[in-house]
Amino acid sequence: MKSEFSLAFDEIAERSRLENETIIAAVELALEQAYRKSVTASDAQEVVARVEPESGQISIFAEKEVVGEPQDDRTEVTLTVARELDPEVQLGDLIKVDSTPSGFGRIAAQAAKQVILQKLKEAERESQYKEYIEREGDIIHGTVQSYSMKGVTLSLGRAEAQMPRNQQMPGERYRTHEKLRVYLLEVRKTARGPEIIVSRTHRNLLRRLLEMEVPEIYNGVVEIKSIAREAGYRSKVAVDSTQQGVDPVGACVGMRGMRIQSIVKELHGEKIDVIQWNPDASVFISKALSPARVSGVHLEEDASPEGRTATVIVPDDQLSLAIGREGQNARLAAKLTGWRIDIKSLAEAANESIDRLHNDEYYADLAVSLEADLERVAITLSKMDEGKPVMPEEYGTLNSLVNAVEERRLEMHEAELAERKAKLEVVRAGIPFSAYNLPLIEADILTDRIRNILLEADFETVGQVLEQLSMDSDIILALSGIGPKVIENIHGKLNELLSDLPDPEQFNDENIVVDETLPGLDVSESESLELESITGEGKETKTDEEDEEAELETEDTSFAETIGLSDDESTGPDYSDDSEGTDKLLQSKDKKKNRRKKRSVVFDDDRGVFITSHSHKRSKEQFDWEDDLEDME
Repeated sequence: MKSEFSLAFDEIAERSRLENETIIAAVELALEQAYRKSVTASDAQEVVARVEPESGQISIFAEKEVVGEPQDDRTEVTLTVARELDPEVQLGDLIKVDSTPSGFGRIAAQAAKQVILQKLKEAERESQYKEYIEREGDIIHGTVQSYSMKGVTLSLGRAEAQMPRNQQMPGERYRTHEKLRVYLLEVRKTARGPEIIVSRTHRNLLRRLLEMEVPEIYNGVVEIKSIAREAGYRSKVAVDSTQQGVDPVGACVGMRGMRIQSIVKELHGEKIDVIQWNPDASVFISKALSPARVSGVHLEEDASPEGRTATVIVPDDQLSLAIGREGQNARLAAKLTGWRIDIKSLAEAANESIDRLHNDEYYADLAVSLEADLERVAITLSKMDEGKPVMPEEYGTLNSLVNAVEERRLEMHEAELAERKAKLEVVRAGIPFSAYNLPLIEADILTDRIRNILLEADFETVGQVLEQLSMDSDIILALSGIGPKVIENIHGKLNELLSDLPDPEQFNDENIVVDETLPGLDVSESESLELESITGEGKETKTDEEDEEAELETEDTSFAETIGLSDDESTGPDYSDDSEGTDKLLQSKDKKKNRRKKRSVVFDDDRGVFITSHSHKRSKEQFDWEDDLEDME
């Protein structure tokens, strides 16, 4: 027959769902602390507690020193008693002796109660965390315990879960003791136990429900390619079959729609469109816009996946159905396919095509070949405007005209894209490879304000900034706090920074020609121009930082216009008669001459080679990086 201790031990293990070893370890640690407190033992003294779960017997073993005559029974033991435990022990040795005090059971129970409870709580929290972290991303069942403005609290049995307001389905009402199936979104480990966040709006909730209701999906015969969901309103699911002869849409819908209806009921009436996935993007987009009928899809690829655009032509009576209420159908189709979708009616597309054929020279030859169709299309469009019936053959003529013009437009777009890629390759060839390895945050030659503006615009390296300046500086110019003068300063400073970073790999090619002077300008001329730019009368002298701050305050008006000064008053100080000022500027000029010469790399189309040019200082007569890029074009 089991003892009361054994029964209580089993009850604790069953209630907390903990391993027996974990509970025993917590109890033994609590008993050790209780013994130290009862006898005021030192922390240096080793104390070990032993618990027998079956009998409930408690034993305390304390480490003591073997002496002839003990002065303190708590830390010392006689040689006779010690040799009963270990015959080979000697004086001065340390030995563990059974030191269980009389009546220790009651004392231990009182002293160890809080410690045992605390250890059990910690172990139970860890057990709950491990249990639910493994189920993260699955569906769990919960019971509504309470609800408030902040969210809904669900009881999961051993633990509680929170469903914030942004994870609740719009229009869904929750009642106390109502059972729900929710998606386990996240499990956070906190000092007060695991914090469990669940969701009813996540798209993977629909994925898990389909896996539960459709055996073909669970077994892998039918694969879910993508899901687009607006919780509480409508969802689209693209499925495909991995086994020939299996209808993926029919498997998901079920006989008489029983499978999909059970999911709709679980989601409180949310509409679900099941679409068969197709590797052909045009076909896939057409099906994604169902239930609307599509006349044609024209794909426009861009350099980045986010820039892919699909122009969809639909009959006029299908336009509102394709767009959906508040654009919902088109929005879900775009999320499902990963394409930006531009929907046009057939009449609108036909009018745009006619306008291109008549006004764009690029379509001149196409307009000649489609001259007969243009007359019939004009008649058809007038009939549609008047509300007269249109024959299917006339719709076919409209479609053929629109398709021909769209194909020509896409050809032109592809040509422009290829030209841009070629230009980008030339620009990258002229930028040292080391520039792409130099983080922009380390470019101390720029001011902190300009560097932070560029970093916020997702520029990471110096090479990316130089590349964008060469390809299209207007993008950087559009940033807040950037003006034309700042653009020029950024370009000059970054080139100056790169001149101190040699890049042997970039210039090992035999077709690179090194030109130590600027084309049409020798070093002596460059120095004279530099001196004139410094000492000339009426010249305004400003630092780069002053230019940047002035452009931050006003970009479209001059500084003189802003403060209401005349042209004479707005000019800088005249140092022509001031010998002291001239001397200071000449000293500044001499320091700049000692700097390492700047280097720029450009591609000469006529000669078919790369040219590196060195100069002491940029002047108005010298060439500019952007001017050189225009020559390359």
